[in-house]
Amino acid sequence: MPQSLYEAFSRALPGLQTRRDEPLCRHTSFRIGGPAAVMVFPKTEDELIAALRLCADLETVPAVLGAGTNVLAPDEGLPGVVISTRELNEIRMVGDCEIEAECGVTLARLAVFARDRGLTGLEFAHGIPGTVGGGMYMNAGAYGGELVQVAVSARFLTLTGEVREYHGEEMGLSYRHSAFMEQTGLIVSARFRLRPGDPEAVTARMRELMEKRSKSQPLDLPSAGSTFKRPVGGYAAALIQDAGLKGFRIGDAAVSEKHSGFVVNLGHATASDVQRLIAAVQEKVRERSGILLEPEVRLWKPEAR
Repeated sequence: MPQSLYEAFSRALPGLQTRRDEPLCRHTSFRIGGPAAVMVFPKTEDELIAALRLCADLETVPAVLGAGTNVLAPDEGLPGVVISTRELNEIRMVGDCEIEAECGVTLARLAVFARDRGLTGLEFAHGIPGTVGGGMYMNAGAYGGELVQVAVSARFLTLTGEVREYHGEEMGLSYRHSAFMEQTGLIVSARFRLRPGDPEAVTARMRELMEKRSKSQPLDLPSAGSTFKRPVGGYAAALIQDAGLKGFRIGDAAVSEKHSGFVVNLGHATASDVQRLIAAVQEKVRERSGILLEPEVRLWKPEAR
């Protein structure tokens, strides 16, 4: 099947960048993951739609990968198709205070684009290591800011290439959740409404948040950011630390010494190491506090998608 999938893409979409047996560890911030049988890199929305329709014709459900900052890819790799959205990175102004960005635009670039045009409201996003597509999918946020505060609409592609538009509350944005999580497809672009602001003040706020992030988070080691969602009435990092798990490791996967809410790759961690560590942390925290931590990182399974 992997061979025939690659041949099918090469024949049907010869202009689409297509790779065979592409190591997922090259595309995830954890630096973990075996080969994707087929990985494609559409540069336009038309190429993306064509790739989705071909997947539908081949009766294979693709996995979608943006910056790979919130994903744990399996050691075995994936036998199906992975669609990378990183080349879909167009960004433009829509009116005086609205920005439209494609799904592959990084949140850092989006924030800088806004600042350079005298707009405020996205400073919190500057240090979030993800893309517009992934950020909207999970309503990314940090330091009191969330995309729900500035997002006004999103364009969504179904797995058959049908475009749907969602506005305001239709997007269902809440803490680390969106209506898109209940559907099959991907966000292709989103619009954000901001406010006029002083670029110097915006830059100062970005710098302040980045300094705070670098002091408190293990940015020098591969990770997928915060490993667990914030539980009701508490913080995952505090619960993990209270359970005596700071520095706890399985293989080369470890609870960060700098921030207990992060699981990091010390060098040669496998997906199995990380999954077993996550399960052990969940068990020990529940034993101590009665709270079951829910992973924020998406755990991809090795079966065909």
